Amino acid sequence: MTMQDVSCLRHAWTAGVTLTSTTASVSDQIDWLGLRNRVCVVTGAAGGIGAEIARQLLSAGARVALLDLDAHAVEAVLTGSGCPAEQIIGVQVDVTDVASVAKAAQTVQSRWGGCDVLVNNAAALYADAMMDIAVDKWNRLLSVNLTGYLVMAQALGRQMMARGGGSMVHIASIAGTVPQPWSGAYSVSKAGVKMLSQQLAMELGEHRIRSNVVSPAMIRTPMSEGIYRDPAVLRQREAMVPAGRISTPADIAEAVLFLASDRASYISGQEILVDGGLTQTWLGLIPRPGFEKQDAVKA
Repeated sequence: MTMQDVSCLRHAWTAGVTLTSTTASVSDQIDWLGLRNRVCVVTGAAGGIGAEIARQLLSAGARVALLDLDAHAVEAVLTGSGCPAEQIIGVQVDVTDVASVAKAAQTVQSRWGGCDVLVNNAAALYADAMMDIAVDKWNRLLSVNLTGYLVMAQALGRQMMARGGGSMVHIASIAGTVPQPWSGAYSVSKAGVKMLSQQLAMELGEHRIRSNVVSPAMIRTPMSEGIYRDPAVLRQREAMVPAGRISTPADIAEAVLFLASDRASYISGQEILVDGGLTQTWLGLIPRPGFEKQDAVKA
């Protein structure tokens, strides 16, 4: 590892990961995941979760292609990474446009010879009632959150097949398991992502390609930060989670890196729900006289 590598890592390493003082210790952490020099493509890479996934992949020594519809935001992530051009590139892409995705895939192919890891993270969310949502708006959300994942998997999956294998990690949501009301097609799209991943795992397994899902629950990102401006809302939400806090993009990224790495080489078609234990609390919310905490805990 060169001193330039270490300099890049110091810029790329983010919250939740401690960068130790010696080059050897940084190298040890990189080698554990085995992602060094892997070609990783991240969609929605300019947003909160996507940018954090990209930063952690860079810190693991991977070569990363940042794909996002917002070219200016991608440029900002590129500039802030501190990484050399041979380790990181930015590509403007519309995941709903097959030609745009094909062009982005060709850029990755030309630069690094193909993709080893795909992280499908691009997403849209609109507030809508099922009885009122316009069909074009419904289709627009599905085209980003679900069809876009398929288009990316097709384009980059072919490269993985040519390279003898790879890993796909798709960002879904707790809303793909538990319906999130007044959010239009969002829950439907995320449920579809989970089944898409399972079907990809079945069909691509013979090519040594794995496909898995990471599903966040309550999370603080630039998109959701408005929810937490009220301290009372923040306290109420934190109290609902056994872990006692709201998740951050770093929590999601760490799960993604594990599934992307060879440490998860025998895991495919699965979902990691990163929710701090939230989904285990439902029975605890139901009144049970005689079986409440005060009835069971001895003084």
